[in-house]
Amino acid sequence: MKGKETKYIKIDPADPSKGAISEAGTILRNGGLVAFPTETVYGLGANVTNSEAVAAIFKAKGRPADNPLIVHISDVSQVYDLSDDVTVPAQRVMEAFWPGPLTVVLSKKPGIPDGVTAGLSTVAVRMPDHPVALELIKAAGVPLAAPSANTSGKPSPTTAQHVLQDLTGKIDMVVDGGACRVGLESTVLDLTSEPPVILRPGGVTRDDIEGILGRVEMENSAGDKGSLGTPRSPGMKYTHYSPRADVVVVTGEDYTVIFEKVAELIADYRAKNQKAGVLASTETARGYCSDEVFTVGSRARLETVAQNLFYGLRYLDEEDVDVIIAEGYPESGIGIAIMNRLKKAAGNKVIYI
Repeated sequence: MKGKETKYIKIDPADPSKGAISEAGTILRNGGLVAFPTETVYGLGANVTNSEAVAAIFKAKGRPADNPLIVHISDVSQVYDLSDDVTVPAQRVMEAFWPGPLTVVLSKKPGIPDGVTAGLSTVAVRMPDHPVALELIKAAGVPLAAPSANTSGKPSPTTAQHVLQDLTGKIDMVVDGGACRVGLESTVLDLTSEPPVILRPGGVTRDDIEGILGRVEMENSAGDKGSLGTPRSPGMKYTHYSPRADVVVVTGEDYTVIFEKVAELIADYRAKNQKAGVLASTETARGYCSDEVFTVGSRARLETVAQNLFYGLRYLDEEDVDVIIAEGYPESGIGIAIMNRLKKAAGNKVIYI
């Protein structure tokens, strides 16, 4: 697969029906791989009914075969082609949050390739909130199995350029629809459990879901090093979101104390002739005397931090820093998803102060 021609096209999200979207759909229908934008991160799509195309996703990414994929649809009616048990709670959250950054785990119908579900009896499904993604799925005429469009384990891609860096020569096409709005992968909600369980936090928060369904549990998988069996959701078992550089997270209740500790670490690394990069908030970024500082967003608007987190990890890696020191954030609302990704990127190397 290495060395194939990867075609690049740009599609205007304001008018996605124009351009080469039909060509991309044909590639997918015929068993090829196409990277495309969603509101969360860029996905790597394949025809969900084609086992060989699904297997090609794993080969292109270097993804473990027991890591299940999410099926992307363009119309709610397609859920019933994938699951024979779409419960009332499922219908309620789909109505509330679709299209959007919520994946639901349901019992699967026979006929879905085992490669999509890693042999599980469940299937993960979502409807992305991005006009290019929806138009592409319609053009393909089939749901798309689609993990993030990156080399497995690296920070997820939030621009088409990130995809090209990782997968040029390994996939058939990259569809550029601009930068992703949310910046973190979707929330994954297991609706086969009672009460439902959030397997991966994301842009739809626990509070959001509990406002619709009542009590919801949270799977504690941050920092997991692979002791699980077959994971029920992407992002639960393997190392994820990791740049080449080491990552250390500094967190606590008072961001001024976090700032002081990060500044101390910068000095320590400098004394060892190591180049330190910092993922900083707007409130602290200008105070650091570091080799590289990337401002992810404001503590007052954590959605901006989420949007820029993976971009910042990739940016600092490109600057060849030896270590990335990341400020931590309150673990509430979308802060839970931010810290989940940071802890996994750091291999759970977290300094609590």
